[in-house]
Amino acid sequence: MKTRIRNLREDNDLTQTQMSKLLNITQVAYSYYEIDKRSIPLELLTKIADFYNTSVDYLLYRTDEMAPYPKSQNKN
Repeated sequence: MKTRIRNLREDNDLTQTQMSKLLNITQVAYSYYEIDKRSIPLELLTKIADFYNTSVDYLLYRTDEMAPYPKSQNKN
């Protein structure tokens, strides 16, 4: 996971500080996620996937397909 979030950030010319502000966390906390020193909470993982328009499965290496899943029509 650390490689994918780092690669996505770098591919989008973003800094760790910019991503940490987007996620409302410290830059140090974000850097720990990138180097796999700390696990990313599901809420933040979802925000990262939404920001990059990809799926959590892609971030977790469960798929190599970067395209997100279609949005759910379920209103529950």
